[in-house]
Amino acid sequence: MAVQQRKALAQDVKAEKNVDAQVGKTWGRDRDVSFGTILISLGILVMSPLWVLYTYISCNGYSCAMSAPALEVYNASNHLEALTTLLIRELPKFSPYAIRIAFTWLIFQAALYAFLPATIGYGQRTPAGHLLPYKVNGLLAWTISHAIYAAGGLYFGWWNLAIIQENWGGLLIAANIYGYFLTFFCFIKAYTFPSHPADRKFSGSFIYDLLMGIEFNPRFGKLFDFKLFHNGRPGIVAWTMIDLSFAAAQYQQLGYVTNSMILLNMLHATYVLDFFYNEDWYLRTIDIAHDHFGFYLAWGDSVWLPWLYTLQSHYLFRNRVDLTPVQFAFVFTVGYVGYFIFRSVNHQKDIVRSTNGECMIWGKPAKVIRTSFVTSDGKTHKSLLLCSGYWGISRHFNYVGDLLISLAMCMTCGTKHLLPYFYIIYMTILLLHRIQRDHTRCKGKYGKFWEEYEKVVPYKLIPYIY
Repeated sequence: MAVQQRKALAQDVKAEKNVDAQVGKTWGRDRDVSFGTILISLGILVMSPLWVLYTYISCNGYSCAMSAPALEVYNASNHLEALTTLLIRELPKFSPYAIRIAFTWLIFQAALYAFLPATIGYGQRTPAGHLLPYKVNGLLAWTISHAIYAAGGLYFGWWNLAIIQENWGGLLIAANIYGYFLTFFCFIKAYTFPSHPADRKFSGSFIYDLLMGIEFNPRFGKLFDFKLFHNGRPGIVAWTMIDLSFAAAQYQQLGYVTNSMILLNMLHATYVLDFFYNEDWYLRTIDIAHDHFGFYLAWGDSVWLPWLYTLQSHYLFRNRVDLTPVQFAFVFTVGYVGYFIFRSVNHQKDIVRSTNGECMIWGKPAKVIRTSFVTSDGKTHKSLLLCSGYWGISRHFNYVGDLLISLAMCMTCGTKHLLPYFYIIYMTILLLHRIQRDHTRCKGKYGKFWEEYEKVVPYKLIPYIY
């Protein structure tokens, strides 16, 4: 299989035409966008950084009480003066030390990605017909990173294990500096030295192209892929390390780590380690197979992911939550039932792909629709649509598991405040939107085969509901 993929890759390179961008019939990121879409894109570009900043202020100054900063300004006799005072007091402060931490972390992760031993995985074929190779060594990078973090804090005394929590505000500034730099660098790169020109998409809107990206797979060389690196390494490797740092800070504050914080770390670690253990699988998900690389992923991976995906650990550090044994067991069960669904659903698709549909699903021969699709280089390719097992229940039953895990992560924080539940609210919106994006992409890619699939599997997420 790997040999065939390498041969296909070599043929792709030889046969590549001098195409400047995706034109005509294609699939993936929208190219023709409405004025309304551009306005929404502008709103995302403006409001996303403001929301991250607001959550930082809520947690750092108001123990994660989401409404408290807004109410302080609203209840003041002079709103502008109250807002100015609040911002001067609560905005994160620039810290050269935090800048050094952040950029040392980025350089270290880049070195691990580039130089650690790796297997080579392959994503889905791009709209221009490329079958790109990826370095898969995330699990080793995660292990080395956490081993150094633990040894440096517990044995060598190089840093306090709470170093991330102690420098959270300065790190937020550093991450934004990098996130915005990366966004504009990739925007310019798409025009001046694109990695795969034929896979670019131009909408004609600066705002939309800045948000959603022009290049599909920007790279340095053949293997340093921006999307896989930035989503997987500085962001997701840091996810569990951020949790551990806030847990260490809680221990230093209380003299023990609450069972809610322990359970949260377990759930997050399970999700993160699953990601890296199955990193090759991730190469065929919507992030890699659909999204172009713009602000949405560049700034999102640098700032949105590490700050908002870890909100529960920020909350539990500032608000002690000791779960009863029954509560602990219930949240644990919800989380790991969700994980079982998430992993077993995706495993079924992996088996079908690796066997070309010649396998058993739930004790019966797998039911598949054998499809063909055409890339912009004029070549026809074959693919499969699985419509039995979990994938016969709904087209995205894996998202049911994803949402259950997300809910359990939030439930570790109890019910006193809404802010820790932002994650499940956000994930619900994100996944529902992904379902629609995936539908548009697959309909454009598979055509009549997708229409046949819709008839066989009519439900998008939950049978008889949606």
